[in-house]
Amino acid sequence: MAETIKALVDGGKASAGPPLGPALGPLGVNIMQIINAINDKTKQFQGMKVPIKVKVDPKTKNFEIEVGTPPASSLILNELGVEKGSGSAGTHKIGNLTVDQAIKVAKMKQNNLLGKALKQKTKEIIGTCTSMGITVEGKKPKQIQKLIDEGEFDTKFQS
Repeated sequence: MAETIKALVDGGKASAGPPLGPALGPLGVNIMQIINAINDKTKQFQGMKVPIKVKVDPKTKNFEIEVGTPPASSLILNELGVEKGSGSAGTHKIGNLTVDQAIKVAKMKQNNLLGKALKQKTKEIIGTCTSMGITVEGKKPKQIQKLIDEGEFDTKFQS
């Protein structure tokens, strides 16, 4: 029966220390081999916390790594280069996201979003901006979602 270890690691900077080392040690696997594989798979999410699952077969010592994606809010904050969202989203704005940046975040999270096409997935990401105190293209996120529905940004979704 395979052992599964779930952890939240810094993208590209996992180490043999807690939480991974102590969990992997008793399984008798090459810990550094697993750490290096995790870092290789998470390097695109540098500076963010990334959920991972390591499945280890204790008999064969084979392992498989599943990398989740950071929360949409973390990806948005990373795009804007800010530490955290606004404490009072209704009155205090902390940044402005472009539609291109929203599309980039939607592509990173595409397997975890509910929308069928990139257009709907991007609208989901833009919706996240509302509660974070972030404007999109200098407007309220709801206004941009409406413009997307009206076809204003259709050229950006043709890929």
